[in-house]
Amino acid sequence: MKKNLISSVLVLMGLAFMHQSVAQFTIDAQLRNRFEVRNGFWQLAAEGDNSHVHMSQRSRLRFAYQSENLKLVFTPQDVRIWGDDQTASYAGFYGSDASLDLFEAYAEIRLSENGWLSVGRQKFAYDNLSLISDIDWLQNPPTNDAMVLKTLAGDWNVHLATSWNSLDAQLAENPYPVNRFKTFNFLWLNRRFENIGLSLLHVLAGVTRTPDTNKLNFRNTTGVYADYAKGDLSLKGNFYYQYGKNQAGTDVSAVLADGEIALKVGDLTPVAGFSYLSGNSKVGAEQTTDNLFDPLYRTRHGFFGFLDYFRAFGPHTSQGGLMNVYAGLNYRISEKTSLLYRAHHFQLAQTNANTLSDKGLGFESDLVARYRFQPWAMLEGGWCFMLPTETLKQIQGVANDKFSHFFYLQLNLTPRLFN
Repeated sequence: MKKNLISSVLVLMGLAFMHQSVAQFTIDAQLRNRFEVRNGFWQLAAEGDNSHVHMSQRSRLRFAYQSENLKLVFTPQDVRIWGDDQTASYAGFYGSDASLDLFEAYAEIRLSENGWLSVGRQKFAYDNLSLISDIDWLQNPPTNDAMVLKTLAGDWNVHLATSWNSLDAQLAENPYPVNRFKTFNFLWLNRRFENIGLSLLHVLAGVTRTPDTNKLNFRNTTGVYADYAKGDLSLKGNFYYQYGKNQAGTDVSAVLADGEIALKVGDLTPVAGFSYLSGNSKVGAEQTTDNLFDPLYRTRHGFFGFLDYFRAFGPHTSQGGLMNVYAGLNYRISEKTSLLYRAHHFQLAQTNANTLSDKGLGFESDLVARYRFQPWAMLEGGWCFMLPTETLKQIQGVANDKFSHFFYLQLNLTPRLFN
């Protein structure tokens, strides 16, 4: 693996030097260490639980070559927990389990004056990340093995993507795990007006009906995103409708809506918004239509609170969906220092036979401080806590809860090593 990596780097550097008059070659690094104290992260803390403390690390090198007709990106990545090695290396000292893989490896080829084809492993991030995002909070976020046709049609940016996933190369049949997309496809149209940005998005996602069969059920998602910015005022929102079949073959009819307003007043920017993800009022044998919205590759951490209680909305809301109303403040203390605060009120979109009658789930408080001490270096710390209701305790199966909170301190270094 190391020899192949070095060879690839040398080839890319050679290309850069041979075509330096019309091409660019860059090497960027990222080292992101995160110290976490978990005492209610992902799930309510229970009486008798002790805090979990760990340090994780993401290490990346991004090699990028770009000429008039070709772009190549190659990003090896290692993600580990400090001390996670299972085998003693020397006198009782332990290292970390090797976890080197490829985060990105794709080529973008010019097909025409306004047309490009991107092929390989690549990250997706569109609009406000409400459906398709790179989920960067995760130390090891998902990337997509896909082909994307990118073109300019008049004033519209058009991206058409398709993918087909397999666990390995076989001689026959196309089985795949039912909890993963066998195929993920989308069409994105985007245009910028004077003060308004507008995007239209359609996603076609297919999953296998069983792990051992070829037949797929397809869920469609269609909708619009818009943003407006003028002076110190900014607005953004989206609405998506979901239809087709879920993995079990039940008809789907679900909606997702987000809205946010922000007004800059000097160094202070008050923010308010909401997110609504529809859910099921009927479950089990009574359910004839699935009204629970599948948020696809939406960034949960950015929309539903930094404690990440709501990730898989079937089990995490007992099929009820979610309503999140939030307000907060962004405070720019200086050129290098800023504070972000968000207060969330969570409730179920629907109650059903699996939930209590009270829709309320709880109040979450998120406070984050950031200090950029170099253009390529940021120190970030956050503290979050949740005040849950009986409904949330019942959904999570934590009757004897205690104060649930989470603290983290993160160092993120992103220097450019070569240009």
